[in-house]
Amino acid sequence: MKVLIGTTNPSKVKRFSKLLENCNIEFITLKDLKIAEEPKETGRTPEENAICKAKYYGQYFDLVICNDSGLYFEELSLEDERQPGLNIRTPLGMSRLSDEEMIDYYSRLIWELGGKVSAYYLDGIAVYNNGKISSFMDIESAKNIGAFYMIDKASSKRFEGWPLDSLSISKETGKYFVDGSDTESKENIIYGEYEKRIVDFLKDALGYKSCL
Repeated sequence: MKVLIGTTNPSKVKRFSKLLENCNIEFITLKDLKIAEEPKETGRTPEENAICKAKYYGQYFDLVICNDSGLYFEELSLEDERQPGLNIRTPLGMSRLSDEEMIDYYSRLIWELGGKVSAYYLDGIAVYNNGKISSFMDIESAKNIGAFYMIDKASSKRFEGWPLDSLSISKETGKYFVDGSDTESKENIIYGEYEKRIVDFLKDALGYKSCL
């Protein structure tokens, strides 16, 4: 089975490859298909944006997985304009930030908030399967299982595509996300039953029953 990962982010490709590593799936990338165009992301939530992407890339391939994420700080209200939300790379209406620009911007913001914040990523995942769209978002698990700290002092290590891993530390171990392998990174906060629900969703949406 071949599946298109609708992203240009190499870390997202690694993420879904890891989640479905026990399945006989060959992952195709946008680069492989020479797709340079990007859809307009008009959703109000990560799930809605993931659906926008899946519908768009479904024009090019029969099976597509798309993902969008929002970053939320517990110390800021959802209405606060500084809340990253869906605009992680374009905060406050800025032009799209590079990885290093993101690290610089968020380290300064976290310093303004006291040097340490409690954060969580809210993930939306959508699958296009021959014209049918399925989607997944679990707010409670993201907040309760996926919470972590972000601090204003960046690690010198980097994971391409996940720049904020250099500012993020585990609540359990106190270690930077980048202290793990590059297949862990953001996935340090996706484990146990939450991870199982994601994998079960992906298998069901793809119509794939033979994973180990």
